[in-house]
Amino acid sequence: MAAPQERLKGAAALRIHVGLALCLIICLGIGSFELARALGGNLLSWAYVIEWPVLAGFGTFMWWRLLHGDPVRKPPTSAKAIARQAIDDSDLAAWNAYLADLHRHQSDTDGPPAR
Repeated sequence: MAAPQERLKGAAALRIHVGLALCLIICLGIGSFELARALGGNLLSWAYVIEWPVLAGFGTFMWWRLLHGDPVRKPPTSAKAIARQAIDDSDLAAWNAYLADLHRHQSDTDGPPAR
């Protein structure tokens, strides 16, 4: 299992904070501009009224992920999950045996295997 990633600090974190600030200023500024246009009668601007805050939210999400990294995911430890993994392993073994048989059969003949 991988060790948890440390939070970014220093100059790298400062660049990410500045990037988020610019993202929020641009997205919310343009969103308010589009809201004024939409209220003025431009129907297409209503789509942008929704879009720009969503982009600001995505920027905030990415800011968080860049600062904190991926969360550490623990493998399943329940009996049901272990049994499912064993079934998956036996299915994989059966599939590999089937492919090996196909490969042996194709090397014996020139054409595809008969059905």
